[in-house]
Amino acid sequence: MINIVEISLSPTATIKDALRLIDHGAVKIALIVDKDNHLLGTLSDGDIRRGLLRKKILEDSIEDIYFKNPVCAYKNDSRDTLLNLIAQHKISQIPIIDKNKKIVDLFVLDDNLSIKQYKNTVVIMVGGLGTRLRPLTENIPKPMLEVGGKPILLNIVEGLAKNGFTNLIMCLGYKSNVIQDFFQNGSDFGVEIEYIVEDKKMGTVGALTLLKQKPNETFFVMNGDLLTNFNYEQMLDFHNFHNSKATMCVREYDFQVPYGVVNLNNEDIVSIEEKPVHSFFVNAGIYLFEPECIDLIPNNEFYDMPSLIEKIIATKRKVVSFPVREYWLDVGRMDEFKKANHDIEFLK
Repeated sequence: MINIVEISLSPTATIKDALRLIDHGAVKIALIVDKDNHLLGTLSDGDIRRGLLRKKILEDSIEDIYFKNPVCAYKNDSRDTLLNLIAQHKISQIPIIDKNKKIVDLFVLDDNLSIKQYKNTVVIMVGGLGTRLRPLTENIPKPMLEVGGKPILLNIVEGLAKNGFTNLIMCLGYKSNVIQDFFQNGSDFGVEIEYIVEDKKMGTVGALTLLKQKPNETFFVMNGDLLTNFNYEQMLDFHNFHNSKATMCVREYDFQVPYGVVNLNNEDIVSIEEKPVHSFFVNAGIYLFEPECIDLIPNNEFYDMPSLIEKIIATKRKVVSFPVREYWLDVGRMDEFKKANHDIEFLK
């Protein structure tokens, strides 16, 4: 039986408290209870990320982001009843309450709580020239530059395998033999790897038209120069929950204007903001797509990701954002490469 106390939170707890509980708990969910242990709701990783998109910060209370009407079962309900509820609502956990609505247990579909294995394909784009990292990339492709004593791409592959995603396709270009010689078929790293070699530049997404077989289920596309401890499983859950056709990871980015900004009304000065900070969400280079999206890409042509996303939106298909709250760094420039080698010690 799960220790309910260890996964319970007060509605006045902070988002930071909730993240600590969810990230370190085996069941990846928090139960929100009052002082008498009555169930008030549940809080998942997806609930927190939706809060972050609304500009919530870690010190904010969870009171207005937790789910207040969760599917529940009673302690005398049969296992068949619980399994039917799980199938009906497409969930993997059900709080168990007594007649007074006090929480007594949590039913988890995966009883052994082991890492799931997913069939979803992950396409990794590793064909770039890495010109901004010259001279380091004169003889080696950027994804094979070492961070913390191992290639950037190996960090990605190990992270995917840890999350249960082992069906990989690498789209290669510059110095493709270096990557193929290192990873081979992937068996030494607990994954299976298929390779596609571009014979011309095809942009950040054009190579998807070269896939030998179109995926028959939701698939990932990601850049091969990212240093991150990202949770791919949670992104897939988020994508499915929203019935999205495409999901883009976004990262909050702050930009400080180096001057005092003068706000005008015609010639009148209304106010002055000294070095204001503006916050944006930027593309984080990790995506989820439904297979039908590949049909929107022109065959064997140069085509970039923003064009595909815009076309998906234009065809009235649903596209959602998924905020990255984990460590994330795009290793595209020399200063970022140096930062990556500094940061890797804190990610181990």
